[in-house]
Amino acid sequence: MEKRGPQTDALPGENITVLQSAARQLAEYFAGARRDFDLPVAPQGTKFQRKVWDELQGIPCGGTLSYGELAKRIQQPSASRAVGLANGRNPVPIVIPCHRVIGADGSMTGYGGGLERKQWLLQHERGMHA
Repeated sequence: MEKRGPQTDALPGENITVLQSAARQLAEYFAGARRDFDLPVAPQGTKFQRKVWDELQGIPCGGTLSYGELAKRIQQPSASRAVGLANGRNPVPIVIPCHRVIGADGSMTGYGGGLERKQWLLQHERGMHA
């Protein structure tokens, strides 16, 4: 039996293919030619965090959702702060689009890459739909 890599189910060599695919898909995204990612991501986190991250992937490119709306979608309407914390712990930003979560009033709030990058990403995605 072949040995698998650390913290992954990939065989040696498969990681390179996944990384090459990630690099290609990110380049396509930034060029405006890709809206969604098709990568085998399986981020490690608590059950709650994974639930939030799964729901983030359902926010369409160029769309936004508030922390409260996201909390309602995972059937925990009073957990908007916890949703924000889980959002901030997303280990695969852009691929799992945590930048699409905004404040209840539509304001740009909390993004590890900086609010100017969050704003840029949302404008970039909205430009893909033009």
